[in-house]
Amino acid sequence: MTQPSQNLETFPNPNPERDYEISFTCPEFTCLCPKTGQPDFATLQIQYIPYQKCIELKSLKHYLWSYRNEGAFHEKVANQILNDLVLLLSPKEITLIADFYVRGGIHTIITVKHKK
Repeated sequence: MTQPSQNLETFPNPNPERDYEISFTCPEFTCLCPKTGQPDFATLQIQYIPYQKCIELKSLKHYLWSYRNEGAFHEKVANQILNDLVLLLSPKEITLIADFYVRGGIHTIITVKHKK
């Protein structure tokens, strides 16, 4: 059986001489509200220009899954995911958009960026 994991894996960028963008959409992201313990749902969009490494998708799926039992504010979750990806990949640039579903009549979108 597959389990959530904080272990992110990479593989060598097959074309480090060229700038190109890699984009992912993760429509099933879930974490917990730190105030109520209720689930918060979001669609995550990740776009990056790799340097020497690319993210391995199965490990990304398991990493994102690991947030299902963690309580954190939207801003913290978005910044933590971006920080972990920057530390792992050292990309030329990366953007994460966390589009959280409406809760209490408020629609929250967090956009975090990093550029070398």
